[in-house]
Amino acid sequence: MNIGNFKSTRAGKIVKTDRDYSAFVPHSLPPDIKYSTGLINLLAEANRHLGNLNGVGILLPNPNLLIVPYMRREAVLSSRIEGTQTSLSDLFYFEAARREEQKAEAQKTDVLEVVNYVKAMDYGLKRLKELPICLRLMREIHEILMKNVRGQHLTPGEFRRSQNWIGPAGCNLNEAKYVPPPIHEMHESLGDFEKFLHERESLSGLIQCALIHYQFEAIHPFLDGNGRIGRLLITLFLCEREFLHYPMLYLSAFFDKYRDEYYERLLSVSQKGEWEEWISFFLRAIIVQSKDAAENSKAILGLLESYRGRIQEKRTSIYVTKLLDELFKNPYVTIPRTATKLKTSFHTAKAAIEKLKKTNILVEITDKQRGKVYCAKELLSLLEK
Repeated sequence: MNIGNFKSTRAGKIVKTDRDYSAFVPHSLPPDIKYSTGLINLLAEANRHLGNLNGVGILLPNPNLLIVPYMRREAVLSSRIEGTQTSLSDLFYFEAARREEQKAEAQKTDVLEVVNYVKAMDYGLKRLKELPICLRLMREIHEILMKNVRGQHLTPGEFRRSQNWIGPAGCNLNEAKYVPPPIHEMHESLGDFEKFLHERESLSGLIQCALIHYQFEAIHPFLDGNGRIGRLLITLFLCEREFLHYPMLYLSAFFDKYRDEYYERLLSVSQKGEWEEWISFFLRAIIVQSKDAAENSKAILGLLESYRGRIQEKRTSIYVTKLLDELFKNPYVTIPRTATKLKTSFHTAKAAIEKLKKTNILVEITDKQRGKVYCAKELLSLLEK
């Protein structure tokens, strides 16, 4: 690590280890933040747009219609930042048409990493009802995230017991762009970090969330999966502090779109003490993605009403209406999965699917006699937008 790039001690300090390499140890939070007029205005705007998105979620008669796809969108995008190629369509298809041969095929791809992200997020959100965000919860969701996927040999659910570093593939410690705290200092930093997680008085919640994300990435406490866990913490924090009643914000869309700047802003806090620049970037992400999610949710609900009008033109079984709602959680369906979801017979499930085919809501995409898969393509396009 080139210590000459670390020109400020505002965010942390460089230490020399007994193995003769340099590492960065972040200071305890919070830092002394300089609140310019621009930063104050960004904070107000972020709070306003996030509050508007939360209001959309509260007013939904069935929040799951948006929660389920939005959680998966965040999972896909956060994983993509780490190099996965799985699309939202890939994830929906895997969950809808899961078969043994498909599971085997999925082992060769990265779709299971995204599936694990969904499971980790779902677990973490449910766990918040009985446990605050803490180091224990981080280890628990990390174990779920890394189960049976790339990196599963790197002690899932445990903080690292050896040094890690960030840099080009194949680089060593001295060539790394960033070396997080050595083990002893890491545990000290994690202890201070956990205390700050429980702080509720000293500063704005959104500012605190930005600081938490940076600090976690600076500590880098796991051998793998730190980026995804760090972004999961954002969702958990916003829900724990009730900025959001439901996880409807897919912030990773902004981080993925501006990936180079995302990484540069985080590194510049460590190297140059640029806290305000990082916080401004984070608040911009909140603003842009809150507006996008609110607008997208209105479009999705508008499409749902359009579909309901289409199927109600003629006498419609209650199972057709229920299947329509299920489509908005996953646009891919099969007859066996529909029968299970609706708790009905194969014949009734098939009839419901045929009804939605006739109204041009569903199309068959497999073109075979057995194991047919159907898709609401218009809806899928909207969810992926």
